[in-house]
Amino acid sequence: MTFEVSTRSLPGRPAAIGSAGPFTLVVDRPADGGGDGLGFNGGQLLYLAVAGCVSNDLFREARAAGITLHRVEVTVHGDFTGDPAVSTEISYDLRIDGDAPEERLRELVARVDGIAEIPNSLRRGTPVRLRQAEVTGTAG
Repeated sequence: MTFEVSTRSLPGRPAAIGSAGPFTLVVDRPADGGGDGLGFNGGQLLYLAVAGCVSNDLFREARAAGITLHRVEVTVHGDFTGDPAVSTEISYDLRIDGDAPEERLRELVARVDGIAEIPNSLRRGTPVRLRQAEVTGTAG
């Protein structure tokens, strides 16, 4: 499956609507950084991708193992430094509650930490490249 997501700025505004199929969210910068302060900034989305992937994979792998999870909380930590800014090390904390002995839940956590797609993409340095840029300016 190939994924395609996009953002489209609101007319005359720096805030944008991010979409993936029928799902949307607001992408923006803080007001003191030139945005409208209405939604997630790019760094938050990167870290949210890590949290969302780990959470989704925990539920997927738990189901495959016959474990029912009642609660999963993933908190991701990181920062951006430098010029241009890049992310510092990303770490995450996890709270999990399920119908299995603690040892099995720890095994589940270790398995997901080893296979989660977004953390592994970052760990392995997935290349990112600009494929095309359409630019329209004003005469002058």
